[in-house]
Amino acid sequence: MIQLMLYSLIFITSIIFLNMIHPLAMGLTLLIQTIFICLLSGLMTKSFWYSYILFLIFLGGMLVLFIYVTSLASNEMFNLSIKLTLISSSILFILFILSFIIDKTSTSLFLINNEMESIMKINSYFLENSLSLNKLYNFPTNFITILLMNYLLITLIVVVKITKLFKGPIRMMM
Repeated sequence: MIQLMLYSLIFITSIIFLNMIHPLAMGLTLLIQTIFICLLSGLMTKSFWYSYILFLIFLGGMLVLFIYVTSLASNEMFNLSIKLTLISSSILFILFILSFIIDKTSTSLFLINNEMESIMKINSYFLENSLSLNKLYNFPTNFITILLMNYLLITLIVVVKITKLFKGPIRMMM
């Protein structure tokens, strides 16, 4: 049920993103959608390490985009569309109502056996997390991990060597 709600929130933020005009509003919408996608991927894998790393990578990219956009479009007015807000909130309300109607049988089963199900989930989370981290560094996949480390190190060295220290930024500040 939570996954269905996250899917609907991702869908609504995609519709909102298509109707945005201001670059900072687009960046904020993209950041919110990234949070929803990271939550969804964490719920699918039952381990939030991948989604945490994905969120940090997107956040670093958004920081670079934010600095670039604020230096280019610093004087544009940021206004909120009432029509877009009403349409998106009504779609969200309808999707939440439909998800509660569709998933009513599973919520009743959840309320009956809540304590036993929570104990089983806790045990499965501990088992899932301990096995997934061992698989990353064991024999078949350790070569991929080492290759990725070497690739990132070589990329870092190449980027440092390519940049010119005395040239400065591309756009000159006045």
